[in-house]
Amino acid sequence: MNMRVMIVDDEPLALERLRLCLDQTPGVEIVGEASDGDQALELIALLEPDLVLLDIQMPGRSGVAVARAVSRRPRPEVVFVTAFAEFAPEAFDLEAADYLLKPVRFDRVQEAIRRAARRLELSATFGRVSELEAVLRAARPPQAEPSPAYESEIWIKQRDGFARVDVEQIRRIEAARDYVLLHTSMKTHILRVTMGDLERRLNPAKLLRVHRSAFVRLETVRRVERNGRNLMRLHAEDGAVIDVGASYSKRVAAALGLDTTIERLANG
Repeated sequence: MNMRVMIVDDEPLALERLRLCLDQTPGVEIVGEASDGDQALELIALLEPDLVLLDIQMPGRSGVAVARAVSRRPRPEVVFVTAFAEFAPEAFDLEAADYLLKPVRFDRVQEAIRRAARRLELSATFGRVSELEAVLRAARPPQAEPSPAYESEIWIKQRDGFARVDVEQIRRIEAARDYVLLHTSMKTHILRVTMGDLERRLNPAKLLRVHRSAFVRLETVRRVERNGRNLMRLHAEDGAVIDVGASYSKRVAAALGLDTTIERLANG
């Protein structure tokens, strides 16, 4: 789909970085730019973008305040962009499509665009993404019971209670300072927990820790790139690129059935 995108940031260099990322993204049109919250709110009402890449800390009205104040329907998808992870709980409480930490990486911007596009397409077809997820869960064949040693669901604290995330929906996990980001195909959830605690709770046959800052669902890996001697880089089906830590290489290679290939490369 063609996506009309608006970018909002009070830092010229940050705007330029987002502009460069979006210029390399097919099907994306930048329809407007703003440098403060009040201007952003006016342009959102005027331009009716599909997606807003929204800085959080700005003069006057903050990005979070802008997202709360948007009144038009349907609301645009929002991806928050900030240098501060501590705003993540409030941002995701607003149903943000994603949360990017500065300096933004090209692959993370691409992933956020794809996620927002999926949410827009599904919202147009079914009205609400949550209704579609319920339909998909009902239609999905019964899953084998997970090992009792591992979690089958994770509860995410929200302002008005808790939201349940099925572990089977998690495609990968990314550390973000004191939090972790649980990426599903439709949404990113934020949770205050250590990666070590998650490693004890999650089944490595499904979600394998591949770096001190990352877990990946093995079935989503579409390509493995060699990145120096004994190092790997994983390319996921959603376009995300995940580096494999040096101490995790052998475990990841074995889990993917590549251990003999890696050994041959290392000795060759």
